[in-house]
Amino acid sequence: MILESREKYPRKLLWGILIAFVALNTLMLAFEIYYVPLIPAVLLFVALAIVSVDKYLLAIVFFVPLSIPLSSLTSGLALDMYLPTEPLLAGLLLLYMIKYLMGHRIDIKVLRHPVTIAIYFHLAWMLLTSLTSTDLLVSFKAFATRLWFIVSFYLIASQMFRKEKNMYTYLWVFIVALTGVIIFTLIKHSLYGFDNQVMAHGVSRPFYKDHTSYGATLGLILPILLALFTFIKRGDINTRFLMALLIGLVVFATIVSYTRATWLSIIAAAGVWVLIRLKIRFEIILVGAAILIGLFFSVRTQLMIQLEQNRVESSGELAEHVQSMSNISTDQSNLERINRWSCAVRMWKDRPLFGFGPGTYQFEYGRYQRSFEKTRISTDFGTRGTAHSEYLGPLAESGVFGLLSLLVIMGTTIYTGLRVYYTAKRKSIRNIAVAALIGLVAYYLHGLLNNFLDTDKISVLFWGYTAMLVAMDIYHRESKEDEVAPATAAVPPVDAS
Repeated sequence: MILESREKYPRKLLWGILIAFVALNTLMLAFEIYYVPLIPAVLLFVALAIVSVDKYLLAIVFFVPLSIPLSSLTSGLALDMYLPTEPLLAGLLLLYMIKYLMGHRIDIKVLRHPVTIAIYFHLAWMLLTSLTSTDLLVSFKAFATRLWFIVSFYLIASQMFRKEKNMYTYLWVFIVALTGVIIFTLIKHSLYGFDNQVMAHGVSRPFYKDHTSYGATLGLILPILLALFTFIKRGDINTRFLMALLIGLVVFATIVSYTRATWLSIIAAAGVWVLIRLKIRFEIILVGAAILIGLFFSVRTQLMIQLEQNRVESSGELAEHVQSMSNISTDQSNLERINRWSCAVRMWKDRPLFGFGPGTYQFEYGRYQRSFEKTRISTDFGTRGTAHSEYLGPLAESGVFGLLSLLVIMGTTIYTGLRVYYTAKRKSIRNIAVAALIGLVAYYLHGLLNNFLDTDKISVLFWGYTAMLVAMDIYHRESKEDEVAPATAAVPPVDAS
């Protein structure tokens, strides 16, 4: 092979290319242009995308936990993005469009699935509200970001998941990279005695901006790890021990992330898992949820009085941090969330149908703040998060149908997940389906307090889990063959597309 390469590509030509590249790098460095060394990496990814879309997507999934925001490298940016994942996702979107024009199509069963139809509605309304936005550039960047997340992690992934083992590959590629980030974060955090305030101010940087997005990721991946543990044979003691060690690491990382929204969402999601195991009908759950919401509104005044009496603030003491969850009197984090939510509702009342445009909340909400609701951490420039709600954010930015479109996606996904779990003929499919569903439910609940769907960190799992449930519903639910799921392989093999 090497001799053939030497004959085909003369040594002088190879040396000429190498010397020219070094010279070009030297020249560009003299002009303070530092991106030329990235050219070989870009060419490598282009070649990988052409040879195998599956492997290209898996490479992106691996880099997601390791990606860093461009704003951490340079300041004064109007629009931020995550490197290297978002440029790679943009390239994958372009490649998908080219393949579509060449006649390559996503399976019609996926395109006609209720979850996909709900996603059409979501994207269509997001595009429409981008056209009516107060800032077209910001809104079209938000729309483009959502589009390449969905195309990559949902549509293309759904085709990769036609083979069951590819689902485990997707998960393990992410888990391996995330484990590195967890170890990095814990080592840094341990130098400060696992202090809460250090964690809150971004000990997980540069990979995660703050502890809330880091905690949300841990909450999404934990149910999957528990499901993968069930695939390991009882006699395989070493593998079970290593898997238990990994689960323990994630649990510990979740605790010391001090992300109260994650703790609450995991506990609530565990309750949902119990309801699913008891096989309580979906309609009964919906009626029960409606009754609970009605009871909340009927006693909200008395409840607010009780909550205002709690003055325990978040701290490094775990017990006090737990008690601070319901402190709406002095805890600055909780009060700031209420401030942001109030602004979102006021913005929606001003523009109830089309909203201000996707991605514009952080640039518009400042003038909707009230002085008596501001806190020590309030800002008029959206530098510390957006609406802190996966539901009120779209309500303010895309109006009532923006919120409705997201709720429809969630509802159809839950229904699909329950159908797969109750009707699948193989245990491996049922286990991974319920784990993906519980992970999503945990994030749906987490979304009441935070919003991260505009980031690659959460979208890779949010849309990836959704794609898995749809793929299992279409391709694996009726399958009777007993397959051995490669759940414990670090990076199981994946067929090239």
